[in-house]
Amino acid sequence: MGEPLAALVGLGNPGPEYEDTRHNAGFWFVDRVARDAGAAWQHEGKLSASACRARVGGVELWLIKPMTFMNASGTAVGALCRYYRLTPAQVLVAHDELDLMPGIVRLKKGGGAGGHNGLTDLIAHLGADFWRLRIGIGRPPPRRDLIPYVLGRPSRAESEAIESGLGRGLDVLPLIAQGDTQRAMNLLHTTDGETAHGA
Repeated sequence: MGEPLAALVGLGNPGPEYEDTRHNAGFWFVDRVARDAGAAWQHEGKLSASACRARVGGVELWLIKPMTFMNASGTAVGALCRYYRLTPAQVLVAHDELDLMPGIVRLKKGGGAGGHNGLTDLIAHLGADFWRLRIGIGRPPPRRDLIPYVLGRPSRAESEAIESGLGRGLDVLPLIAQGDTQRAMNLLHTTDGETAHGA
């Protein structure tokens, strides 16, 4: 068993124009956790984030949605970790992942940013040693620009697949919260299909 979680961070961009876009998959996940826990979001000025507390698997977690836009996500999470003296290993970051097909969700600790601006900023503030819940959104077709794709809305079929993946993430979140990450990975990584692009 590893260290229990203290915080779950969802990455996304604030504002209604971004709400349904692929890049906000991390927000979608923490919103579902908050809803299931009956927790209400409140603005935390000192964190530049929306935040609430939720009990998951018997563990009390901070749920955080940075309100700084994606490329400055580390500001909010860094402030949280400094204020509450959290280590990166106590933080799980839920984010969209181009290298996984819609419906695929993977758990990993550490690693690079893979071109994800939110992760790049988090690594700059925290180092790389935090947990990531990688929510597959797939890649755009060849010759289609990346930014309009991640800031676009998924098709109905993609949305249904992503929602299914979020459900699997929710199923194993209590294990992750308790520090039983190996069991969580075993369950997540054997209950869905293969990844795209070998990731």
